[in-house]
Parts: sequence; C-alpha cells; structure tokens
Amino acid sequence: MTIVAEGMRAGEFAYRALLEEIQSGSLAAGTVLAEVEQAERLGVSRTPLREALRRLTADGLVEQVSPRITVVAAIDADDIRDLFVLRRALEESTARAAASADDRTEFTGLAARFAHAAEALGDEEGRARYYALIARFDEALDAAVGNDYLTAALRTVRTHLVRVRRMARDKPARLAASAGEHRLIAEAIGAGDADLAAHATHVHLHNALASILDSLGSAADCVSSRSGSAGARSTTPSGKKASA
Repeated sequence: MTIVAEGMRAGEFAYRALLEEIQSGSLAAGTVLAEVEQAERLGVSRTPLREALRRLTADGLVEQVSPRITVVAAIDADDIRDLFVLRRALEESTARAAASADDRTEFTGLAARFAHAAEALGDEEGRARYYALIARFDEALDAAVGNDYLTAALRTVRTHLVRVRRMARDKPARLAASAGEHRLIAEAIGAGDADLAAHATHVHLHNALASILDSLGSAADCVSSRSGSAGARSTTPSGKKASA
C-alpha cells in the first residue's frame, strides 16, 4: 500500500500517481483500473480515486468502457499524428512569441546546456537530465510568452507527450539529434529571430513524429511476430492478468 504524501490531498495524490504510471508505461494501454484494487494499492478511499479517474478521463488518458470498467486509453499512430498537428500549431506560435519577448537571455544559456546534454546521453542519468532540461525549456517558453490560454493548451499536449516520447527513448542517435534541434531553437529565440525559431521548431517536430511513428511500427511488427494469449491486462503494473 502506498502512503499518501504529507500535505497533499488524497485525490491529487491518486491523480499524480496514476498519471506518472500511465505516462511511464507502468500502466499500459488496456490496463483495467478497478476502483477497489487501485484505491487499496494507492492507500486512498474510493472517493478520491474516482476524482482522480475523472481527471484522467478529462485528460484523455483513461476511458470508461462500461459503467463499471475503466481502462487506460490506447494510443495509436493516428492519435499521435493528430496530437502533432496541434503541437505544431501551438509550439511554432510559442517559439515566435518567445523570440519577440523583451528578456530572452535564459534561452542563450539553455542553448549551451543542450549542446552539453547531447554529449551525455549514453546512460540513464544523462537521459534523465536531458528530459529535465526539456521541461525547463518548456517552462522558459511559457514564462516568455505569458499567455495563459496558450500555456493551458500546451499543458494538455505535454501531458500526452510524456507518454508518447518514451517510444523513442531507446534511440541514442535520435536523442542526440533532438538535443541539437532544441539547441538551435533556443539559439534562435535568444537571438530574437522569430522566423528561424518557428522553422527550427517545425523541423524538430517533423523529425520527432517520424521517429515515434517508426518506433511504433517496429513495436507492432515485434508483437505480430510473437504468439500471445488474449485478454485484459492487469489492473496493477505487475503484469499479472486480470480475471474475466
């Protein structure tokens, strides 16, 4: 049983815990989220657990397939393409706006950090620092733009991107290229070049989408070549099958 973090509402704790497990893949698509089992596992009552499931449903990360069954939502190539259509519109606009901001000094520093990050992606610690750097870059963009509506829309996209990005995490060459692309975006913003910032963002997103779709296709080919038993996935991250 997980103990609720001190000072955190039970509903918020349950939401964050399930969100992290869905984004990381510990709770995979199709996993059944039984209220009683999840509430016991997380150490909360069923009321805050239901609150968390409602929020995850609104995020599009879980879906109710029957009145009593909630599962982790699937994500396929079409979903990812649709997500990137929205991501392009939002992030290219954000890059342009950030390049027009009065104070852009942080982006020059971030560009240098991305250059160093590209050289330290060989181990798990280096990759973790890289993803933390991307999060910091996103925060700097939000602060530079100062548009609450744009930030809220990007927050929804980023919630799904954490889940999608892990599909390409095992590609060192792609991660290194991504670091270089982020460096160029940050440099363009720091220099106040809105056109270059938007174009560099477009190129980065094109490459990211191609890599993710390639990973998704490779995973599908691997699954189709194996024989496996059908049925619902476990209601926990342990891999045990759920009963029918």
